Amino acid sequence: MKKAYFNWSTGKDSALALYDVLRQKEYAVTQLVTTVNKDFERVSMHGLREALLDAQVARLQLPLQKIYFPAEVSMSSYDKTMKEATQQLVEAGFTYGIFGDIFLEDLRNYREEKLQEVGIKGVFPLWKQDTKVLLKEFISLGFKAITVCVNAKLLDASFVGRILDEDFISELPDNVDPCGENGEFHTFVFDGPIFSSPIDFTIGEKVLKTYTPSKKESATCTSDDSTWDTAFWYCDLIPK
Repeated sequence: MKKAYFNWSTGKDSALALYDVLRQKEYAVTQLVTTVNKDFERVSMHGLREALLDAQVARLQLPLQKIYFPAEVSMSSYDKTMKEATQQLVEAGFTYGIFGDIFLEDLRNYREEKLQEVGIKGVFPLWKQDTKVLLKEFISLGFKAITVCVNAKLLDASFVGRILDEDFISELPDNVDPCGENGEFHTFVFDGPIFSSPIDFTIGEKVLKTYTPSKKESATCTSDDSTWDTAFWYCDLIPK
């Protein structure tokens, strides 16, 4: 099999993509990679406590490489750190990097361009699949996930801290992708067929956080600042 690392986000798309890859047995996934905000000890974008990431990894029984970033990071600094990390993966014999992206062309092109610089080929097992079908498959397979972050411009506070189920799907507004592929929501997967056991946690406070776009480049946005989403509902999950 082809030696690959997996870009683990802690959410549902990553979990379903990893499930598919492990089942198909074309790639030998022997490493997970996750970006972490070192200032707050939380998973980048998702706002998830690092301890819950560690709990996932223990149940996936795969080694994890954490790539740490400060809360404020320029695009150039982000690219430099990521290049150094992927070069280390190349030195360790990895030739493929696997991602859970579904249809964001700009993001895929960006990933492939940066990976090509160090000699890694990107793999996207969920690419161009129907997101509503994917979410239903995720649920039917026995995966369990909860929303930890939602875009306040598109979803109100009632959608954060919600378990992904049929009711959640049916209540999503028409302009929100069923898998949140445009960044409408992010999730934490706490059980499923790739985990050795469920993860216990309690639901903490829900908070609205707003951000003022900087004139500096951002590692998570490739368009101009006027298009940024600047308000998000977060639900804090507390490990038991």
